[in-house]
Amino acid sequence: MSVTIPKSAFTFFKKLEKNNNRDWFNENKPEFKAIEGEVKLFYNALFQNLNKHDDIDKLKIFRIYRDVRFSKNKLPYKTHFGGSFHRAKPRLRGGYYVHIQPNNESFIATGFWEPAKEDLLRIRKEFEMDDSEMRDILENKAFNSVWGDTFVGDEVKTAPKGFNKEHKAIDLIKKKQYIFIKKYTDTEVLADNFLQEVDNAFKTVRPFFDYMSDVLTTDLNGVSLVD
Repeated sequence: MSVTIPKSAFTFFKKLEKNNNRDWFNENKPEFKAIEGEVKLFYNALFQNLNKHDDIDKLKIFRIYRDVRFSKNKLPYKTHFGGSFHRAKPRLRGGYYVHIQPNNESFIATGFWEPAKEDLLRIRKEFEMDDSEMRDILENKAFNSVWGDTFVGDEVKTAPKGFNKEHKAIDLIKKKQYIFIKKYTDTEVLADNFLQEVDNAFKTVRPFFDYMSDVLTTDLNGVSLVD
């Protein structure tokens, strides 16, 4: 029997959207904890599946409580589940994220959300030197049928400091994030095959991760930086 996302997760979050306060949540916390337990089974099953074809050393399932200290939005609770899967560093780079939210707001994401300053410069230097391998990955039919043929995320307006804005790979160089996102409807998330669907989608990103891991574990001369 496949592990699935319970429909009750969406039902609960829709109620929480209308009652996002501590009194209501505390009254309904037992229901939430039961749903959370089922959803954690899904994340853990995906962790096991990913480790059949990748090396994941950590799963982090985010808590429902929002950090409102520096936010204009003072609502105390998130209305979604989120979990990230970290590949084993320093040899492997990149990670996976699964976001479960009602009203067709669910998605999965992969790539590099906030690369360290040194990593970002190394990636940009690689693209400046040779962008052909990255282009081949983005143009691969199996890859872009799942993730599209371009990155999403923030970028600088023209060119990072020290880079030529007329460079042929400036569209890649000016990125500050290297992320891919795939969205899902509520019906797709609740389907029996959702676990396998997500696992299959993450499998297709391996050429990108293999390439980026190679870049980020070597210098510009191709000399390994890790043992």
